[in-house]
Amino acid sequence: MNPFQSIYEAVGEENIRKLVEGFYKEVAKNEELRKLYPEQDLKPAERRLFLFLLQVFGGPQTYSEERGHPRLRMRHFQWQIDGKMRNHWLNAMMSSIDQLQLEPEVRELMMNYFIKVANHMINHE
Repeated sequence: MNPFQSIYEAVGEENIRKLVEGFYKEVAKNEELRKLYPEQDLKPAERRLFLFLLQVFGGPQTYSEERGHPRLRMRHFQWQIDGKMRNHWLNAMMSSIDQLQLEPEVRELMMNYFIKVANHMINHE
């Protein structure tokens, strides 16, 4: 079991939904991040991230049932993700986390997960 799977039990599905909604509000305001989403409607991407985070954080496995293995790097390789883009993404996610009322330990665990993933996604200097 990965250490992040306890998050679902600690925060619940509704807080994960709020996290994702807040993140996409930040995406909509950030010109650099918005370029990564060619579709006008962010709702499909929002749903995918919600299902992915539910699964990663220990909830239902709907993401894998619908889309197969996450393969994050492969799915994102079409975009050039450098340190600057990683920072845009992390700032949006951290801003969304800050909107939630979380226990400090859970907040830190979530932040550690997002930092780890964001660093892993860099594919361009």
